[in-house]
Amino acid sequence: MSANPMFVAPFDAKSDATSHAERLAVSVIIPTFKRHQDLDRCLGALAAQTLAPCRVVVVVRDEDPESRMVAERFAGRLPLRIATVAITGQIAAINTGLDHADGDVVAVTDDDAAPHADWVERIEHAFRTNPRAGAVGGRDRVFAGDVLEDGAEPVVGKLEWTGRVIGNHHIGVGDAREVDILKGVNWSFRRAAIEGMRLNQRLRGKGAQVNNEIDFCLRLRRAGWRMIYDPKIAVDHFPGVRHDADRRGKTYFHPVAKSDAAYNYAISVMGHFSPARRAAFAAWALLVGTRDYPGVAQWARLLISGDDHATPKLLATARGQIAGLRDWRGSPS
Repeated sequence: MSANPMFVAPFDAKSDATSHAERLAVSVIIPTFKRHQDLDRCLGALAAQTLAPCRVVVVVRDEDPESRMVAERFAGRLPLRIATVAITGQIAAINTGLDHADGDVVAVTDDDAAPHADWVERIEHAFRTNPRAGAVGGRDRVFAGDVLEDGAEPVVGKLEWTGRVIGNHHIGVGDAREVDILKGVNWSFRRAAIEGMRLNQRLRGKGAQVNNEIDFCLRLRRAGWRMIYDPKIAVDHFPGVRHDADRRGKTYFHPVAKSDAAYNYAISVMGHFSPARRAAFAAWALLVGTRDYPGVAQWARLLISGDDHATPKLLATARGQIAGLRDWRGSPS
């Protein structure tokens, strides 16, 4: 489906005469684990919103009392609810947050993000002016220290026929438009659209559980809802430390993390493809792939470029994808 810039009416806070009673109520979920300074910055940004959220749900692990203490400091500034989860991973945390969220719209961000002051207000406006929007997301402006990652890409959040995913959410530009997939650091949902839905608990990983957004967004699209990406709905993203195998860094590689991410990718797209597209994805993924999830062709490119992890990346990716190609039938539809 092609991008359409006309789904969301232009946002102008000064001219928006909508009364408070007419606005949609927006709650915010923040899953967090042992990133205390990041969480403090995130909650501070939410306390400074031009439109206050109706609820802020901070989901903490039972083994992380320090994060609870950070959140409790904002009890007088935010409509705070702290939920505890014992299961590792972002999926259990977000699903727990969904169980505790209020309002017409549920927004989700990461603890290492700082939403811009008009973030909640722009999200509310997008859903209120587009009744077919099931999910709305925006740009996460990624910083390495104090340096903003540069770039400007018009194509964002697209799932190609072969199953290749084009992200670019962090450098998207242009008007609000329909996309296929949003990014978990900056996404929100109409409660009516996700009633009874939760993130897929079959996905692998113990921390970030990479690619968990793909399946959830595709399920919403199959139900007839639109995914809207608006780069003006923005958060500043300061990628924090991950406390699992899937750590960040261009030179970092862990075979289990790569295999888990490849599994999540494969199981997510396979459950939403026709038989012809499933066959095309299997062939493309194993024979071509991408730099992140190399098939044979991309493995050769990595070798030529001098990547010391080229062969381990190929093997870990193939192991995860083959398992995903085998297991997809049990995924939620």
